[in-house]
Amino acid sequence: MTLRSSILPLCGAVAAALLAFPVQAACLSDAEVAAMFEAYTQRQPAATPEGLSPADGECSRAKLNRLLQAKMGPPVGYKAGLTNPAVQKRFNHNSPVWGTLYRPMLLNNGAAVDAAFGARPLYEADLLVRVASNAINQAQTPAEVMAAIDQVIPFIELPDLVVQAPPKLNGAAITAINVGARLGVVGTPLSVPATRGERYQMMDSLRDMTVIVSAGGAEQDRGKGSDVLEHPLNAVIWLAKDMARDGKMLKAGDLVSLGSFSKLLPPKPGLAVEVSYWGLPGTPKVQVNFK
Repeated sequence: MTLRSSILPLCGAVAAALLAFPVQAACLSDAEVAAMFEAYTQRQPAATPEGLSPADGECSRAKLNRLLQAKMGPPVGYKAGLTNPAVQKRFNHNSPVWGTLYRPMLLNNGAAVDAAFGARPLYEADLLVRVASNAINQAQTPAEVMAAIDQVIPFIELPDLVVQAPPKLNGAAITAINVGARLGVVGTPLSVPATRGERYQMMDSLRDMTVIVSAGGAEQDRGKGSDVLEHPLNAVIWLAKDMARDGKMLKAGDLVSLGSFSKLLPPKPGLAVEVSYWGLPGTPKVQVNFK
């Protein structure tokens, strides 16, 4: 055997061994995340993360959430973002992303909120569901999600794009900023029916509902339940699978924000915003008042 022929297998073995180890994600540095957190706290624009891979965004999100949790307490739920194709297009990303929600972020129906509640404040029609069973982590269909939740909750999300240059945000950068989680206004919960037939009826209503955003008495935008991943409960299926990659799981009591049924809209002082869900029982509504 020649020296060259003996070295080649060794090189191949070394290459295979290197490929067996995951590449360490190049997170934003601790100092960069600390600066972002400080800007978030002060409601000032932070530096825009650029050139991140999806893994970079995920590990940066983890660092930011350690700081958020130290300030706000343990998570109360999660938000699925970029679940609407129109919003995906805006941020040049073809799949959802997720962030973490904390108790101080959630406000009562009719809350009066400073229009400048964040560095880059926006509002959108959303919806929460509450997890009732750990079985939700194995759900493969909207019907299986429906069997593992106990509440559907009207929700106006008040996200904050945080950064100096929002047009430069992409999916990885959106992940890095915890998907812009800042605030949200929570309406009166609808209980999920106990019987199978009634659950299926509500499930169909969630898909077929029309969600209308009004401000100052005039319609601002509308969307369909099916605008979110063809059925809004598909957002929960996606979220549980993606969280599992990170070694996490949904648990009973967690809230899940399903994503946007409307455009991202800018708040203005004196504006009263109402979101109504036509097709759900009782046509529930939720309202926020900007000051």
